[in-house]
Amino acid sequence: MSRKVNKSANTSQPNLRPAASTASPPRGKTSPLPGSPDTLLVDTEKFTKAELLSELREEISALFKKELTAAFAENLTSIRSDIQQLKTDLSSDITTMRQEFAGLRSTVTEMEQSLSTCTDDIVHLQAKVDAMSKELAKLENKCEDLESRSRRNNIRIVGVPEENVLSATDVSVLLMEAFQLGKEPLVDRAHRTLAPKPNIGERPRAMVVKLHYYADCARILQKARELQRVQINNMTISVFPDHTAKTARARAAFNEVRRQLRGIQGVRFGILYPARLRITYQGMQRDFISPEEAKEYIKTITTR
Repeated sequence: MSRKVNKSANTSQPNLRPAASTASPPRGKTSPLPGSPDTLLVDTEKFTKAELLSELREEISALFKKELTAAFAENLTSIRSDIQQLKTDLSSDITTMRQEFAGLRSTVTEMEQSLSTCTDDIVHLQAKVDAMSKELAKLENKCEDLESRSRRNNIRIVGVPEENVLSATDVSVLLMEAFQLGKEPLVDRAHRTLAPKPNIGERPRAMVVKLHYYADCARILQKARELQRVQINNMTISVFPDHTAKTARARAAFNEVRRQLRGIQGVRFGILYPARLRITYQGMQRDFISPEEAKEYIKTITTR
């Protein structure tokens, strides 16, 4: 008790320190001294704020983590479900594709076998077609030759009017008078060509005459080439060989070339059987089977 009283007494005693030491600091904001209650209060406030921020961060972090975990768990479940469904669909599609691929492979194998068989057949048929084409060409040539030989004694008379109906005897007399033959040639038969009968005023059809002897036929054709056109009994006639249709077309292809050759001086020309043009110019003789080649040759001789 005495110590407490003494302390209180001591505290109640007046301060005997100099006045300068007890003077109050200048007015204004002053920083608290270390160890003072104000400093302890500030430190306590700072420490409390730091703890609160730390706890707040931890709570927010935990909350975010919980929310994210829940969201990820839900989404992950949905993703897993989608992936599983996708795997199921893919597995089904792959199975279907494998079945279709197996079917396609079987179809392709069958098609390859069929194509192989077809290729063999085509090769075999092509060989047959080639052989038959050669045989056909041979038969055509033989038929052409036989037809030409059957027409060997034939002549064609152009220019006899349609109203003149001539028998074989009348044609024999006409030929003897027209070409001044020593005797009447023996005529087997005579008739008009098979073309439709022309109208009045149109060109008359030619007459086909078959002579019994080839010598008479050759003599008449020689005189016809020399005389070209013959005037007799108020009509103008011309006589030509009776060629087949194929030979006639081949010889007619040179008509334009022959017209060009007629205007060139010093050129001799003629068509040989069956359809070969012979041109003689300045002692040189050339044969052509193509009208185009003959035209090119004419260009060369006209530019000299």
